[in-house]
Order: sequence, then structure tokens, then C-alpha cells
Amino acid sequence: MEMKKLNLLLVMMLAIVGIHNSANSCTGITLTSKDGANIVARTVEWASGESPSDYLIVPQGYEKQSMLPDGTRNGMKYTALYGYVGLASEDYVIEGLNEVGLSAGLFYFPNVGSYPKYNPNDKDVTISDTEFVAWMLGNFETVEDVISALSVVRVVATDARAENLHWRVADKFGRQIVIEYMDGIPMVYENKLGVLTNAPEYPWHIKNLNNYINLKPGTDTAHEFGDIKMSPIGHGSNTLGLPGDMTPPSRFVRVAFYQTSAPIMDTADQAVNQAFTILEAMTIPIGIQYADKTKIPNIPSATQWTSVTDMTNNKLYYTTMYNPIIRKFDLNNIDFTSVQYQQHPLDDVKTRPMIDAIVK
Repeated sequence: MEMKKLNLLLVMMLAIVGIHNSANSCTGITLTSKDGANIVARTVEWASGESPSDYLIVPQGYEKQSMLPDGTRNGMKYTALYGYVGLASEDYVIEGLNEVGLSAGLFYFPNVGSYPKYNPNDKDVTISDTEFVAWMLGNFETVEDVISALSVVRVVATDARAENLHWRVADKFGRQIVIEYMDGIPMVYENKLGVLTNAPEYPWHIKNLNNYINLKPGTDTAHEFGDIKMSPIGHGSNTLGLPGDMTPPSRFVRVAFYQTSAPIMDTADQAVNQAFTILEAMTIPIGIQYADKTKIPNIPSATQWTSVTDMTNNKLYYTTMYNPIIRKFDLNNIDFTSVQYQQHPLDDVKTRPMIDAIVK
């Protein structure tokens, strides 16, 4: 029975991380508010079809053993020192927040880098890439704690056919890093900008921003070009050249511009709403990924869910393609010493809510 479940999870994981090669992408941003809240947010996309999307409540003391490339759960055993809430596909945590304010999430990272080669002799310290987030959330309080532990763990792919992943890790103190495995070695980058998408590697994205040095908020003034007087034909002409396609480099530039030009909000709650608004502009509609219109999956959006994490106040929020209403987990109200492990779908009803407008 366990092997059947593992095979099913493998199929789902492969669909998520890119075996079908259709709009498997993620976009992450970071905001702060004037009252000191540190907030990260991200989208999750895959256009191959609807993925099982659940939330997990994981208590302190929860024990798990990692799956290995051979399909068995004989890898590293780990016990959750801290409780956490995770947004997941089946029981693979994609994004989450633990009770001491550590946030971690995985992002699709195709055709770049490589994990350490699997060695059966190291199985006791080997963890699958899809379980890396759960391990971090259950064991660490700060980014520095995670960095220190990278030398004692070996991350491997659950299945050789799957593409690579990279990870964003942030803590309540405002530090944020990106972890990418290059030639089997974990590379750690300080993410001072607070933006992350997919491939290429993080330093490439930062260097690429120099190609858009001309971008700035606002509208240009009228001026002459030789004998021709030029005037802006609409507001926002200073953003001419901002890339609008859905590739990871273009999304990185676009969301970095949206993030850095956004006003700093007074409160954490205002910044949470601001994060959802910014990421709504990054939503990928279903259909643009398919040249053959007869093969478009019957789902409302390639962006299947969006999450916002307030690490300072220990709150995790999400919306889905089926329901734009913001739902919230307040980890301060969960007793992780006594709560039971539980898993529930993000949506009980898979249709967008509609209500009648009141006409008096």
C-alpha cells in the first residue's frame, strides 16, 4: 500500500516540477511595512492540469523519513522540533511558515545546476528535494541555522526525470537567502532584493536587471527629437521597455519593478493586501502555454494559488484560482504541542463564489 502511494506521489511531483514542460513557474516578492513587518509572497503555477492543493498542520514531534530515488522511504529520518503550516501538493510542502517565524518555499529551476549524486551509503543524511522545505520548517528558526545545516545533509532528486528546484528561505529578522545546487554544491545567495522566479541562476537575474536601468515610475515629459516634438501618449511612459512576457527573466524584471516602486505601507495588514495586489498582475491565464488549442486543460488559471507570509506576526495567507477571498492561518492561535497532524484541501468548493448585488 505504501509503495502504491509513493508511486502516486511521484507522478504528482513530476507533474508539478516540469515533466510536461508547460508553464511550471513561480514568482516571489518581499515587502516590509512601517510597523516593522517582514513579508514574503509568491505565486504557484502549473498549466498541465489541476494539482492537488492542500494545507498541512504539522505539530511538534512529527516524525518522517525521506523518500529516496529508489522509491522507498529509507532516507533521512527527521522530527519536527517546531510546528508549522504548509501549503502542499499531497504531502510535499511547497511553501510554509513555522511557529518561530521561518519561511521556506521551493521554486521550479529547470535545466540549471545539479544535486549531489545519490550514494546509498549516505542514505541516513539524504533527503529528497521535494521534502527539503518540510525539513527546514521543522528544524530551524533562522536563515543562519539553515545555512549551518547544509553541510550535513545531501539533497537528491526524487526521480531522475524531474527538473531541479531551488529554494527561498527567510526569517522574521529580515534576512533572506536563495539556495541553488550547482554541480552538487549548495550555493547560498543573499536575496537583498527579495525577488525570485525560476531559471537561470539567481546571480544571472541580478546582473540582467542592468539591462533595464532606464525604467522608473511616472510619465516622461514632452521633448523634441530633432524637429519633431514628442509627447507621452499615456501615463506611465517611463516604463516603456518593461518586459511583459511570461518567461522567468521577464517576470523577475517586471515584479522587481512593481515591488520597488510600490509605496511602503503603514501596517502589516496593508502590506499583505499590497502583496496580493502586486502578484495579481503576475497571474498567468490558462491557454497561452498551448499552441494546440484542443489540448488546453479545463482549469481556470495556470496560477493555481498565491500565498503571502507575514513572518513577524506569524500569519500565512492564501488565495486560489477557484476563490480570490483571502484566507488566513494565525500560527499564534495554534498550539503545536497538542494539535494533531492534519491535511485538508485549499478549496472545499471549486467554483468562484458569486453573490447578488443588492439593489435598493
